[in-house]
Amino acid sequence: MADRDQQQEVIPLFPLGSPLFPGVVLPLEVFEPRYRTLVAELTALPEGAERRFGVVAIRQGWEVERIAPAAALYDVGCTAVLRVVAPRADGGYRVVTVGGERFRLLDVLVPEGDDDPPYLRARVEWLGDEEAAEEAAGDAEGLVPSGDPAGVVPEEVVTEVARGSLEVLTANVRDLFARYVATVAARQAGGDPGALPEEVLEALEPDSAADDAETETADLLREVSDDARGLSYLVASAALLTTEDRQALLAESATRRRLALESRLLRRELTLLETVGAVPVPLAQLGVGMTPN
Repeated sequence: MADRDQQQEVIPLFPLGSPLFPGVVLPLEVFEPRYRTLVAELTALPEGAERRFGVVAIRQGWEVERIAPAAALYDVGCTAVLRVVAPRADGGYRVVTVGGERFRLLDVLVPEGDDDPPYLRARVEWLGDEEAAEEAAGDAEGLVPSGDPAGVVPEEVVTEVARGSLEVLTANVRDLFARYVATVAARQAGGDPGALPEEVLEALEPDSAADDAETETADLLREVSDDARGLSYLVASAALLTTEDRQALLAESATRRRLALESRLLRRELTLLETVGAVPVPLAQLGVGMTPN
């Protein structure tokens, strides 16, 4: 196993149908014997050890067990950190995890003998350094004239302009997502999407006592209202997007570009909702738990 300081490590893998995002709560029912083994091994680790595994999304229409796992899985995933483990009478577990760090798959390790763990593992590289570099590049992107020689525009000016434009982008995505939640609620209530959003949006106000999916999502929006990165991951995980769209958002290392993509996706989804009027899944799926960590 590579040294963590070298940004590579071997971690257990848990393939799922959709990606996990940093800060998002993921409850799981663990019933397969190999993943029971994984949970048992993680809970047996000494106090202070990292109890986590990698969640990677499965490409649509691909079966991990029937083809090479590396081809069936997307190459960017997110760790799931164990927070709660509740054994079940049948030998399985109910667990609650929280999305941690993003990583890129370098190699998928398939069990080959009795000495290997029964579950998939992967050699991964952590994307923290890439995130920092991409954030910096994304902040400066388009803010300095292309013909401007390096150093002519003071760095503090670029930083200030970047901060302001990111705030505008964040507010835009937050407003689009609130409108999106309201429109989905209107469609599922069977009402006129032109008439109901005002009533639904009232449930998005901080003083609302309504206990429903819209209010839960509104609470999460308020939690991350000043956190562009947190908002971007909330929208990515809660909006009713395809696995491909969600994976593209997870793979994007720069918050600014992730929010810009979400703005386009939300506008697309709103157009479809308002013209076609179909909502594919229950609104309750919009209520995705999130933590500030």
